[in-house]
Amino acid sequence: MSNENIFSGLKVVDLASFIAGPSAAVILSDFGADVIKVEPPSGDLWRHGHQLPPQPQARDAYPWHLANRNKRGMTLDLKSPGAQQVLEKLVKWADVLIVNTPHPARKRLKLEYKDVVQWNPRLIYADITGFGDNGPDAALPGFDITSYWARSGLLSMTRDAGAPPTWPVAGSGDNATAVGLYSAIVTALYRRERTGNGSHVTTSLLAQGIWAASVSIQAALSGAKFYGLHDRKNPANAALNVYRAADDIWFVLIVTSEKLATVAKAIGRPDILTDLRFSDPTKLMANMPQLSAILDEVFGAKPMAYWHEVLSGIHVTFGEVRGPQEVINDPQLRMNDIVVPLEGAGGNLTSTISNPIQVLGVGKVPAKRAPDLGQHNEEVLKELGFDTNEIERLRAANVIGKSNEAAAVAEIPSKRTEPTSQPNQPAVRA
Repeated sequence: MSNENIFSGLKVVDLASFIAGPSAAVILSDFGADVIKVEPPSGDLWRHGHQLPPQPQARDAYPWHLANRNKRGMTLDLKSPGAQQVLEKLVKWADVLIVNTPHPARKRLKLEYKDVVQWNPRLIYADITGFGDNGPDAALPGFDITSYWARSGLLSMTRDAGAPPTWPVAGSGDNATAVGLYSAIVTALYRRERTGNGSHVTTSLLAQGIWAASVSIQAALSGAKFYGLHDRKNPANAALNVYRAADDIWFVLIVTSEKLATVAKAIGRPDILTDLRFSDPTKLMANMPQLSAILDEVFGAKPMAYWHEVLSGIHVTFGEVRGPQEVINDPQLRMNDIVVPLEGAGGNLTSTISNPIQVLGVGKVPAKRAPDLGQHNEEVLKELGFDTNEIERLRAANVIGKSNEAAAVAEIPSKRTEPTSQPNQPAVRA
């Protein structure tokens, strides 16, 4: 495998917090970009993600390392009068600037595209919002649960009939949005190669949620007739349903029409094919509950290992429903470099999840721990042209935080609050 680093020499300043923006920067860093993570002196709240319910609790800051590996870290109080001189030099240094501060706060901090592009016309300015740049809710704070899941319609559809909306998997919308933002950045970099011009690229958690739900949203736009919410006892299609094996393992079954006869024979029920209740489309639709009950009985009689062998043997699409603690033992993850070693994080953090993009024949940068708070302040500032005395003045004015603040992680919040209460923390968990 080639040691070529696709983005070697690319300079990225990550001013975003939480997950989506920083994770887009992680993808760039995985392919060799030099990424500087900039936090307020109090630190990014996501440093405490492993201690904020309902996230799984751990001693190790696993969410922080996942979203910030391979980066250098510095602190900067953007609200401080002295921050602009540092920000200007960072922007002049950078090829890509990633932000997710809401526009009202961004305007106050002079962090809008029009504010910074004057320093670097070739800059790729990449930003994420909760609900887009325009419209009545453009300034609202947004998390992936609210913007990506709830507002897009996804949350209304990912539940069974009669059940209330549930709480989605943390960060799932953020990480999908991260790939979208990465794609926008790469598109802009390609444009810059052709024209020499920088770009302002943007996406939102809402736009990415709508894209994820686009089959259903397009159906609504087309005036389509919707089936009700999924009911596994009374499904719209018993061949596309969830079943439980004898050892209490659930699995998703997807049987296309050309496979029906093969499946009926393989599960020992060829009589289904001649059963008058299912003999034509009209009768079949009317008797889906009966067919589902038959399949429930059949699949409930044997353990999952048996059905795995039967269904894989006839090349039928199915998927065992697994929890995270089972997923990590799946051999596919390491054999396909989905899970890779993580260097230097300590504790139980010996491996991490690679970004989902692979360029065959080209290796990624080995994953290394995320930075401590303010770990690379002096290193980065000296690269930007500040001398020792200037760095001390910045520290004394609390522009980059006091030295003791840069050495310690902020106190754990007693409850989850809107990050707008902190001047450098965006209200978009992106």
